[in-house]
Amino acid sequence: MANHKVDFHASGDQEVKYKKIGKRRLFTNPDADDAREHFHAKSRRMVDKTTTVKEAVSKYINDGDYFAAGGFGSNRIPSAVLHEMVRQKKKNLGFAGHTSTHDMQILVAGNCIDRCDAAYVVGLEARGLSKNARKAFETGEIEPTEWSNATLAWRYKAAAMGLSFLPARSILGTDTAKYSAAVEIPCPYTGKRYAAVPALYPDVAAIHVHKSDIYGNCQIRGIAISDPDLARAAKHLIITTEKIVHNEEIRQSPHSTVIPYYLVDAVIEVPYGAYPSNMAYEYFTDEDHIMEWLKVEKDEEAFKEFLNKNIFGCKDHWDYLEANGGLERVNQLRRQENLIDM
Repeated sequence: MANHKVDFHASGDQEVKYKKIGKRRLFTNPDADDAREHFHAKSRRMVDKTTTVKEAVSKYINDGDYFAAGGFGSNRIPSAVLHEMVRQKKKNLGFAGHTSTHDMQILVAGNCIDRCDAAYVVGLEARGLSKNARKAFETGEIEPTEWSNATLAWRYKAAAMGLSFLPARSILGTDTAKYSAAVEIPCPYTGKRYAAVPALYPDVAAIHVHKSDIYGNCQIRGIAISDPDLARAAKHLIITTEKIVHNEEIRQSPHSTVIPYYLVDAVIEVPYGAYPSNMAYEYFTDEDHIMEWLKVEKDEEAFKEFLNKNIFGCKDHWDYLEANGGLERVNQLRRQENLIDM
């Protein structure tokens, strides 16, 4: 086979080959070696990591941290962790808005966020816009840096691969690139231009899964979206799970384990822990409750009462469920998800 000659398009006069095309701030350090130092120090021991939501939030989420939530849109949101963050009054957090709908709404309600990598935020899809989330961006309470859904996902991917960036074309020439923190670079093989999308290594992430063992081997049914990459990108990872199962059950279908134990710092069993969002094959979105959120946001006093009822007046996720119909309501949503008696 003949050797293929590669023509490197390096500039002989050493001109600057890249330029900053995004004028917004980069909130996190994309240095892969810096992140690797943290990951290298993380224990690989297979030990019991079970704890409580309250303890995990207190231990792993600090004011000023950069936080990311698993799930996507109104699917598989780690609601129990988000509510506890509000109860503990976590402040000045960075946030990855990778199609963040109700999760964004919760954290804005608690005044937890002051900066956001925004791909899809404020809107709750076909349900409408969150008045509070929109106001937070319009007034400058939250500083945004913009990305497309794809490029924000690729930022997780770059981190999961142990890189500082990945090349992309999709945002070149757009206003999204203009308001991002991307840099334009030439391909060393062809000379063509790419957007260098910086790796995103969150300080901490929370992901809700279908099942996990006590060590943190996690399995997800339905769409996982970027959660496998997010789990590998996050410096600390909190897992809430519908149920904790024996390790032997995990081993029976190892191909289904999308998050391995050594990435995980805390495991908490929280049945219905994604409520009011959808949990594939388990329970449907509580559309009535989410619409109630959107409605009461328009009245400041009514919203304070709503938060007292649903978050501050609840000691945990079980209290929250009881305040909104308890197991009777969840069973209705379970039938709706599985089209039983509908």
